[in-house]
Amino acid sequence: MREVRAAGRTALRLATELLQRARLADPRAGVWEAADVQWWWRSPRRSDVVDQLFWVDDEGPAAGVVVTSWAGGRWQCDPVRVPGVQGVDVEQLWRRALAHAGQHAPRGFDVPVDDDDGTFGELARRSGLSAGDQDGTAWMDTSTRPAVVPTAAGFVLVDRTQRAGTPHPMRRRSGDTVAERLRECSLYDPALDLCVETADGETAGYSLYWFDPRTKVGLVELVRVEDGFQRRGLARAMLAAGLERLAARGAERVKVSFEALAAEALYTGMGFGPSSTTTWWHTGPSTEGEDREQRGGRADGAAARTADG
Repeated sequence: MREVRAAGRTALRLATELLQRARLADPRAGVWEAADVQWWWRSPRRSDVVDQLFWVDDEGPAAGVVVTSWAGGRWQCDPVRVPGVQGVDVEQLWRRALAHAGQHAPRGFDVPVDDDDGTFGELARRSGLSAGDQDGTAWMDTSTRPAVVPTAAGFVLVDRTQRAGTPHPMRRRSGDTVAERLRECSLYDPALDLCVETADGETAGYSLYWFDPRTKVGLVELVRVEDGFQRRGLARAMLAAGLERLAARGAERVKVSFEALAAEALYTGMGFGPSSTTTWWHTGPSTEGEDREQRGGRADGAAARTADG
């Protein structure tokens, strides 16, 4: 086992490989998929130039510490280890994670921990971290996915293969370089980048789906319907179309995470089954009630914070 430090796109690649290996080792454990760290790459961040820590054996990354900066100055710290791999001292990994994050986060940082992970949960309590918000995770077998439904009259569903030359609908929240940054991600597929438009070409909503061919897991990140277009079934239409496209790519299971009750209702109504919760442990000032985009994780809607029935 050797320690490796890497930043930028090299770190993104190593984090992707680490999370893929962790998912293959356990079909449900952990907080993140490889696609999550690629989703975070959509916007330039101060953490792009920060060395991330990895411990690598003959099969690739076996553990790591990923720190991510967010708008508002808040940072996120994710210690990750592959279940069952020998040579990874979990307590040492935790200590290194907190020390590494502390070097870059003077205002404090958040550590999301799966509530089924008794080891990290106990370490968070022993380290004096404060328990903050919780969010939920749900899964679906693609064999049980709902049927595709048409969009409401006056709206059309398109993907980025059809709109490659136009500004990306996420640019207002994620910046003008979002299209370029997404194209740098190995798991990004423009045909899974969906948008609902009005007849006049106005963006009514958008959603993004990720397929990991190594793990056969699909990820919903994110679904958003703009103000003024809710309660027309647009989120359900996009989600059903996205699930159909994920299944066509070869996804066997699909994961989604959420904070708001409205989002949970949308997903469970579409057939997702809640499976776990995550607690956001934090250092420094309390982060409860902050916009998650300002402190990390399920950002820009918590994968459909806005549901439209």
